[in-house]
Amino acid sequence: MSIKILEDKCTGCGACLSACPFGAIELKGKLAVIKDNCTLCGACVDVCPFEAIVLTKDKPSISSTYSATEAKGVWVFAEQEEGNIHSVTYELLGKGRELADKLRTELCAVLLGSKIGNRTEELIQRGADKVYLVENEQLLNYRSDIYSDALVDLIRRYKPDVILAGATSVGRSLTPRVAATLKTGLTADCTSLEIDPEKKILLQTRPAFGGNIMATIICPERRPQMATVRHKVLPEAEVDKERKGEVIVAQPQRALVSNIKIEDIVKEIDKTVKLTEADIIVSGGRGLGKKENFGLIEELALALKGAMGASRATVDSGWIPYSHQVGQTGKTVCPKVYIACGISGQIQHLVGMQSSKIIIAINKDPEAPIFKVATYGIVGDLFEVVPALIKELKK
Repeated sequence: MSIKILEDKCTGCGACLSACPFGAIELKGKLAVIKDNCTLCGACVDVCPFEAIVLTKDKPSISSTYSATEAKGVWVFAEQEEGNIHSVTYELLGKGRELADKLRTELCAVLLGSKIGNRTEELIQRGADKVYLVENEQLLNYRSDIYSDALVDLIRRYKPDVILAGATSVGRSLTPRVAATLKTGLTADCTSLEIDPEKKILLQTRPAFGGNIMATIICPERRPQMATVRHKVLPEAEVDKERKGEVIVAQPQRALVSNIKIEDIVKEIDKTVKLTEADIIVSGGRGLGKKENFGLIEELALALKGAMGASRATVDSGWIPYSHQVGQTGKTVCPKVYIACGISGQIQHLVGMQSSKIIIAINKDPEAPIFKVATYGIVGDLFEVVPALIKELKK
């Protein structure tokens, strides 16, 4: 920023002297002069009756990795664990295909890992025109630093227009590192993606202000345009076993060295179905009263061959692990049936489950917000209702 006095306009009226809170202006003859202790606050600009003081704000200079005119293609980060593709990847390929067609460009998947070349074909069958495959022993287990290094290397070489990733624990740690390195924008936890028909830029929509509004965010100048998308908010791409595509084996251009050392990998063993994959979810809230009562929720989930969910309050209280949390800061789910037991229905929880096909709410408070979104509501004590449901199901 800079400030200057226009000598041809200044009359030496002195209005700026009294307005300056730092005494950084003095009169020399009939001309105001800015002293070295000026903080560029701009107070003098507003009071000058002759518009003789000009404050200029310099536009920040940030070197771009590449320009929008160079960018080409919609990329989907194909998240995998132990060689198994995460199902959110198939959802992103379905939406990515739609976006790529509107932009008249190619849809590409990026697959990073060790000895995973056998999974490229299914990505092509789900809609990818190309698969960028990076295989390296260092990529066997996810570590944010070397995964981001490998992905940034690919981006700089092939210059994609759009990059999509799942809003999973992996996607949420990987994409910010990539965006910061490339000095581009990132919209997290999107629920909708579209293309502006005139400007041909990505319209990224996500909940804001606790889910009270939906904000559409754009990245008009920087590339790539990056977004993470919540699991289970988009339909999966259909499988077409006749589709053909290209696999590009891309080796990292420099050694992948991680500052993260994996001591051990501990897997959580759950008797119920995986939360994000379940057709039926039974969730418990603060109304359960204590940790031990989650056994009732688990019993109902097992009887329905479903998964067990939870509200944030119960997770914060240490009653159940975070992996079961449904809501804005947990997992987004879209089962065929969602049963909420003792959950009041705060907006943060509703954001994560209100797309469920059928919502059944059990709560003793008839005014609980959960009943406003419920397909069926049971006003009653969950410790009477749930055991009754279990008994009937076991018959």
